[in-house]
Amino acid sequence: MSMSKGRMKEAADGEGAEVTISEWLDEREADGSDVSQIALPADLSFDEGPEETIFFEEIKPCGFLCRENHPFSTVERFGHWYICRGQDKKAGIHSSGMEWKLITKDKDLAISTARSHIE
Repeated sequence: MSMSKGRMKEAADGEGAEVTISEWLDEREADGSDVSQIALPADLSFDEGPEETIFFEEIKPCGFLCRENHPFSTVERFGHWYICRGQDKKAGIHSSGMEWKLITKDKDLAISTARSHIE
């Protein structure tokens, strides 16, 4: 039986399968948590890549070789959830701070939020 990466993983000590980001968010939502700004557990966010990147834009006038911070917006789909995040355009080129994120099931809201932070 084939299992997708991040979907099922047997631990060396015999523990069961890990949940996906989408399943974890569903569980938090069912518990009554506001998941729109929730922090994903580190082990979960590094184990699974997005199923799809819906939107990505970066303001990088200095060229692709520059390693400094640049404002960006991205929307990634994990199951039926959209995680959008970035650094606001108002932060400026080569600056830090003004990071933002939103987790939602509404694709249109995710994309419009990402665009509003980069335009």
